[in-house]
Amino acid sequence: MQQTLKQLEKSQVELMITVTPADYEKDMLAAATRLSERAAIHGFRPGKAPYEIVKQNLGEIKILEEALQSIVEKNYHAAVLAEKIDTIGMPEITIEKMAPGNDFVFKAVAALLPKVKVADLSKITVNKKEVKADDAQVNEVLENLRKMQAKEVVKEGAAAKEDKVVVAMNMTNNKVPVDGGQAPNHQVYLSEPHYIPGFAEQLIGLKKDEVKEFSLKFPDEHYQKHLAGKTMDFHIKVNEVYSIEYPEINDELAQKLGQPSVIALKELLQTNLTKEAENKEAQRQEIEILEKTVLGSEFDIIPDVLINAEKQKMFHELKASLEQQGITMDKYMADIKKTEEEIGNDFSERALMRVKAALVSRQIAKDNDIKVEKEELDKEIEIIKATYQNDPKVLEALERRDVLDTLAATVQNRKVVAFLTEKVVK
Repeated sequence: MQQTLKQLEKSQVELMITVTPADYEKDMLAAATRLSERAAIHGFRPGKAPYEIVKQNLGEIKILEEALQSIVEKNYHAAVLAEKIDTIGMPEITIEKMAPGNDFVFKAVAALLPKVKVADLSKITVNKKEVKADDAQVNEVLENLRKMQAKEVVKEGAAAKEDKVVVAMNMTNNKVPVDGGQAPNHQVYLSEPHYIPGFAEQLIGLKKDEVKEFSLKFPDEHYQKHLAGKTMDFHIKVNEVYSIEYPEINDELAQKLGQPSVIALKELLQTNLTKEAENKEAQRQEIEILEKTVLGSEFDIIPDVLINAEKQKMFHELKASLEQQGITMDKYMADIKKTEEEIGNDFSERALMRVKAALVSRQIAKDNDIKVEKEELDKEIEIIKATYQNDPKVLEALERRDVLDTLAATVQNRKVVAFLTEKVVK
């Protein structure tokens, strides 16, 4: 392997790295083995096909593509060590030359670790708030648990405010069907606020098979921008009306929920709610600690590559959050009428704060000899393995250096927060 180093603006460097075929031969062999485990190669058990057979069946470029990540990671870290530079974050990688049997050439633009002068911790104070779940909170959760045990019974007659109605809904705008506005079995609990104000109220008094037409305005702040603030026409046919029967809050209900009595259930709820409140308070303290420490600290120029990497991370966090709600990123961007770049620009201020917090945490760890011991990292890895034991992608990722570095940084940050908490929380 050979590398050349070039200094860039804003505390960045460029490494041009050349890896000879002999240097990446082992990566190719390992990649061929992985491919043969996933691809059915006639005459060989998974993972047992020789390199030449895998090459004949899948092509050598396919093997090189599979080996790409390990080649880049291993040689990038070797180049950083050889040049004795102190980098931070993930580099921006550009493949310059990639062909089997030839030199593998790639460019890495990396951020140099900016110097940080940490704030005087003796001048920072974060006040601790005492938290405890009160009877009102316990009773609210208990009431929700009671509602979850409710029975829905088909009802003859008109729908009342306490009932549930299932309707066939067709929403139009100037007689044109609205995308997503058709639902053959839309369930509406009439006692609960609907996402379209006034919708539930329109259904009170209707009976099974009755039809009703009406118009309603969507809230101005509705997340679907093409509907926000607009008046839509609704055609509703009632499929069914249900009355809802709620159980009494007594020992029988508690036993259904796994507790011997109502008293025991309330005690459990109070314990759980108190722990939840304590966790939220700890999170609030952590945010305030880091914000005050960052504001009181001094930083060299922050490299753009570091901020851009953080913005990209935030974008992926948003995407994952939306997917959990069943919303695609494309749909979200269309609704808010913004591009990926514009969303990234919206993240700029928060991304800069997150980068500064990471730099402060790293500097505090260095100044106070806060290290992650091998046993601590191993424990963290075992927890992840136990949680994702049926996910081979996660288990495979735990073999990668960058993943382990990120995991070690996470553990170190936790230790730094504990250190700061002891210092500044009163």
